[in-house]
Amino acid sequence: MSATKQPHAPALLVILAFTTVYIVWGSTYFFIQQAVHHIPPFLMGSIRFLTAGILMLGWSILRKERVFVWRHILTAAITGLLLLFIGNGLVIWVEQFLPSAMVAIMVSSAPVWFVLLDRPKWQENIKSKSTITGLISGFAGVILLFWDQVRDSFQSSADDNKLLNLFLLLIASVAWSGGSLYSKYNSKAGSAMTNTSWQMIAAGIAFIPGCITTGELKNMKWETVPAEGWLALIYLILMGSIAAFSAYVWLLQVRPATQVSTYAYVNPVIAVLLGVFFANETVSGLQVIGLVVILGSVLLINLNNYRKKRADRQVAASIE
Repeated sequence: MSATKQPHAPALLVILAFTTVYIVWGSTYFFIQQAVHHIPPFLMGSIRFLTAGILMLGWSILRKERVFVWRHILTAAITGLLLLFIGNGLVIWVEQFLPSAMVAIMVSSAPVWFVLLDRPKWQENIKSKSTITGLISGFAGVILLFWDQVRDSFQSSADDNKLLNLFLLLIASVAWSGGSLYSKYNSKAGSAMTNTSWQMIAAGIAFIPGCITTGELKNMKWETVPAEGWLALIYLILMGSIAAFSAYVWLLQVRPATQVSTYAYVNPVIAVLLGVFFANETVSGLQVIGLVVILGSVLLINLNNYRKKRADRQVAASIE
């Protein structure tokens, strides 16, 4: 992988994409848990990603895009397996056993892995005090945000199953970060929509063996799934996959990976705020501190990118 210059993108589209990823993915913790309560995890993942991928591929075909280019499909499939099958799939599986607070904290380690795995940007990122400080403080802020739940969780019996699930979440974060960077540096050809479609289709197919070997498909009683289970799945397909994931893949192409990775810090904030506004949940003083720390960390991470853009403009102006 070699470092390349970021393509130019309209500021309004970038803001809209970030807003979609921040808000929609902040709500998916709740909807994933709602869905897996009624639809087994492998089956839910397969339906979600196959449906979203086929819908998007159909739209690409209607737009007369080149969708059956083997080398593009292969790159997209590798990305989809890392991001959606391993990264998101492990999160879906673990949400059966761990509280969403623990899942959110472990998933929020992704920005750290972005920096460690993004070799072309090592010199730029590691030398940036604002980026490193932002990454560390952001993770600390997420821990403060869910401190009460973490404390209660560790006060209960710490069995091997819990430790295994935490380890699986660590693998999920590494796979998600690695897949994101692979997509950033290798998905240059083909439209973003077509590439995203094949990523989802590959992940959806990868879930099928799990559906069969675990007996999920054979034992599934579709008539027992309540309306809230179907609504949660529809939300994950339309908003979590088609809208937010497409925005995320596009952002990886037009913005620095460290900046895009801030979703992992903002999503838990959105999840807490949604609980306050729509579920009558309360926020403690410690959580308020966590919210402030997280927002400050996002500003710090973006500060380095702002300075770099300002320096580039000054260089361009001096040349002119």
